[in-house]
Amino acid sequence: MGLLAIIGLCVLGGSLGAWLFQKLHVPQVVGYIVIGVLIGESGLRMVEQADILTLRPFNLFALGLIGFLVGGELHGSIFKKYGKQFTAILLGEGLAAFVLVGVPSTLIVYLICHSFPVALAAGVVFGAIASATDPASTIDVLWEYRTAGVLSTAIIAIVALDDALAMTLYALGTSAAQMLTAGDADLTQELIGVGIELFGSIFLGLAAGFGLNLILRFLPQKERRLGLALGVILLTISVAVVFDMDVILATMSIGILLTNLAPRRSKELFEVIRSFSSPIYILFFVLVGARLGVRDMPLWIWGLVAVYVIMRSLGKWAGSYWGGRLSNAEAPVCRYMGLSLFAQGGVAVGLSIMASQHLQGIQVTDAMSLGDMIIFTVTATTLVVQLIGPPCTKIAVRLAGEIGRNITEEDVIAELTVADAMNPDVQPIPEGQPLSVVLDQFARNDTLVYPVVSRGGAIVGVITFDSLKELLVDAHSWQWLVAGDVMEPIQEKATTMTRLADALDDMNRAQIEALPVILGDGSPEAVGILDLRFARRRIREEFIRRTATA
Repeated sequence: MGLLAIIGLCVLGGSLGAWLFQKLHVPQVVGYIVIGVLIGESGLRMVEQADILTLRPFNLFALGLIGFLVGGELHGSIFKKYGKQFTAILLGEGLAAFVLVGVPSTLIVYLICHSFPVALAAGVVFGAIASATDPASTIDVLWEYRTAGVLSTAIIAIVALDDALAMTLYALGTSAAQMLTAGDADLTQELIGVGIELFGSIFLGLAAGFGLNLILRFLPQKERRLGLALGVILLTISVAVVFDMDVILATMSIGILLTNLAPRRSKELFEVIRSFSSPIYILFFVLVGARLGVRDMPLWIWGLVAVYVIMRSLGKWAGSYWGGRLSNAEAPVCRYMGLSLFAQGGVAVGLSIMASQHLQGIQVTDAMSLGDMIIFTVTATTLVVQLIGPPCTKIAVRLAGEIGRNITEEDVIAELTVADAMNPDVQPIPEGQPLSVVLDQFARNDTLVYPVVSRGGAIVGVITFDSLKELLVDAHSWQWLVAGDVMEPIQEKATTMTRLADALDDMNRAQIEALPVILGDGSPEAVGILDLRFARRRIREEFIRRTATA
C-alpha cells in the first residue's frame, strides 16, 4: 500500500471506529487504537513497521500540536493557586507507581533468571517507565466530553508535567541498571544529560513562543496567523528532534507563554488549531495501535504484564489520593485523580526503546535479552492500559460532575429554540392602526420591528423602523395612513419550535435584524419577534447561567 492509501485507511478507519465506540459510550480514542491494532502488527498487518517509521513525522507533528494546546490550558493563575497540590500529587503518583511496579517486577524477573542484579535492574527500569502517563489520550477524553472544573484542571497540569518526572526517574533507573549489571554507567553524566534535555526543551519553546508572539502582535491579518503559527511549531519540533529534546515539553512551553503573555490575541489561534487538528490526532492514535506487536511473547511475560498493569494502576490511584490529601486538595481531585492517570503511551514506549539500547547485551533467558523483555512488556502493557485508561478518565470526570461544563455560546445556541430567545413582549400592530399610533409605539419601545396582524390575529406583514424613515418628514400623512399601507410583506418567519441556530442562519442569509415568530402548531398567530439584539442578550444570560458552576 502507498503512504496516501495508508493515511486514508487510518483516518477513515479511525473515524468509523470512533463513531462505533461513541455509540457504545466508550471514548473515541479507544476506537482509534482498536482500529490500529486490527490493521497493524497484532492484526491484519496492513500497516507494517516500515510504514510507521515513514509516517513518524506525522506522529511528531501530532505530539507537537497536543503539547501546544495543552500549554494553552495552563494559565499562570492556576499554578499560583494550585501549585502546591500539583507538586504533591505529581510526586505521589509518580513515586508510588515507581515503587509498586519496581518491587514485584524485580521478584518476577528473579524467578526467571535467578540473577538478583539483573532482576533489580529490570525492576528499576520498569518502575521508572511506569511513572509516565500518556497526555495525548487523556487530554483527548477531556476535549471530547467538554469537561471543566478542579479535577479537569488538575489532570491537564499533572499529565503535562509527568513527562519531566518520568524522564528523571528513567535516567536514574537506567544508570542504576547499568551499574548493577555492568558497572559502566556514570550517574552524574546521565543526570546532566536529562537536565540539558528538559531545560533545553523549555528554553527552545520559550524562545519560539516569544518569536511567535512578536509575529502575532505586528501582523493584523488573522488569516495569515495560522500558517505562521504552524511554521513556528514545526520548526520547534524539528530542532527538538535534532537535539534529542522532548517535543511535547518544547511545544507546550510555546502554548504556556502565549496564553499567559497574550491571552486575548492567542485565544482565537488555539481555537483554530484545535478545530483542524482532528485528522492528525486520528492518524496518530491509529498508528499507536498499529505498532503494538504482541503476537509472539512467551507466557511468563503476560504474567509480568498483568502485575505491571495492576500495580501501576494501584500506584497511580494511591499516590494521587495521598498527594491530594497531604496538600489539602479538593475532594474530587483526591478521589478521582488516580482513575485519570492509567493511560500510558508514546513516552513509555520511547523510554523502553532507549532502555533496550542500553541493556541489549544482558540476557534474562537464553532466548531473550533484558532489552527485548522491556520492549515486549511495555508494548503489551501500553496496549492494555490504552484500552482501559480513556474509559477510566471518562468515569473520573463523570463522577466529579465535570462532563459538559466547558461549553461555548455556539453550544448554547445549538440547544435553544426560537421560543427561548425571542422577545415575547412585542405587541403586534393591527393592520388598521393609524400611523401616528404606530410611530408613538416605536418611540416608546426599543423594538425596531413589529409584526402586523389582521383582525383575526394572523400575521400579514411587518413594519420596520427603516421603512418609516421616509415618512417622518411628512407629518400630515400620519393621520390618514394606517399600518397596512406601510407594512412590508413577510420574507422570512419562524415558529416557536424552530431551532435557534437555523433561524439565525436564515436571518444572516437574508441580511435582516429581526424575524416575526408564529406558533408552531400551524396557527398564523404572531407571538413575538426574534430580534438579534434581544436574542444575543438571552444567549449570553444562558451561557453565564450554565458556566457559573464551572
